[in-house]
Amino acid sequence: MTTPPPATELSADEARRIALRAQGFLGTPDRRAGVRGVLRHLGAVQLDTISVLARSHELIPYARLGAVGRTAVENAYWKPAPGTSDARPHAFEYWSHAACILPIEEWPHFAFRRRAYRGRPHWNHALPEGTYEQVVKQLRTEGPLTATELGGAKKTSEWWDWSGTKVAVERALMHGEVVCVERRGWKRVYDLAERAIPADLLHDELDDAECLRRLVGLAGHSLGVGTRADIADYHRLKGEQVDAVIADSGLIPVTVEGWAKPAWADPAALATPPRGRHRTTLLSPFDSLIWERARTERIFGFTHRLEAYVPKPKRIHGYFAMPVLAGGQLVGRVDPAREGRTLVARQITLDGPKAVPAVAQALIEAASWVDCTDVRVERVDAPELRDPLTRELARALA
Repeated sequence: MTTPPPATELSADEARRIALRAQGFLGTPDRRAGVRGVLRHLGAVQLDTISVLARSHELIPYARLGAVGRTAVENAYWKPAPGTSDARPHAFEYWSHAACILPIEEWPHFAFRRRAYRGRPHWNHALPEGTYEQVVKQLRTEGPLTATELGGAKKTSEWWDWSGTKVAVERALMHGEVVCVERRGWKRVYDLAERAIPADLLHDELDDAECLRRLVGLAGHSLGVGTRADIADYHRLKGEQVDAVIADSGLIPVTVEGWAKPAWADPAALATPPRGRHRTTLLSPFDSLIWERARTERIFGFTHRLEAYVPKPKRIHGYFAMPVLAGGQLVGRVDPAREGRTLVARQITLDGPKAVPAVAQALIEAASWVDCTDVRVERVDAPELRDPLTRELARALA
């Protein structure tokens, strides 16, 4: 691909601040738009099974808006807006960066992915004859159901050993005939797309190029500024898919100080300098600000790895270490747990003494959000910072 000459050059600090604003961490948050506004702004909120303080899709709006009630978060994703006659769904779940909650308006733009799934050979999971048709018929007759309600999700207790029913309904989801309309007790609730998706959005009319142009543009808007790899990773596109449409995506070529690769920026992000209040908060490792390691290292000089699937003796920072964002920088990590109404910081890593007040603030706010009345610190990687941190916590809790 031939990259046009860059329209402007950004310093590393400008790029960092643009990225923070684009992700909702710089400036005054739009509380009127709330959780739905966060979802529309980010374009994708990743789901994950791990729940320590809360599940990741709850942590994403919390990190930007503060102490939004957890029930309110779930309702904002899946329920009609209260006090209105608008019964249209606001979101659906599909494969984007990973399994993600996506704004309902983006359904047509994932047609390219649905077509690709339909054209693939069957998965390794065997699908008994007639099972697919039976699942669709049952949903049509009975309405939204979980896989268990459809007849059982597993053949054995092994997580991967899906039943024929589960294989069928997941295939129908990937093909777009079925939609996940909410999570109930972490189980997907499936319904027919013809019922769940508004009629004006229920189509696969857009060709692949139009779908890709939209998703590349959305990724650039949500990132503020990014390399080809950053933009491709946001919705897990292939590099050549980005190359094919980026010239028509509305993004502007730029260079960024210290970045070895060319970059593209959202023109709206370049229109005004990023200013405003920085958030101080714990971040889910699945937060779109930091979910791509190479980008996180490039922007923040911060190396982070999710260690939940690393054998315990080999962990460095802990099972679910959450980076701490303060002053527009990543200043430490906290590996949290909960014991009753105590938030337990199993392990804390601090980027020097200046990080102590910010980490304490992030811990206190997170504890309050999950209805904990106390914070207990177990281990601080820099022992000399343990006493200053515990004093700061004690003052805040007094």
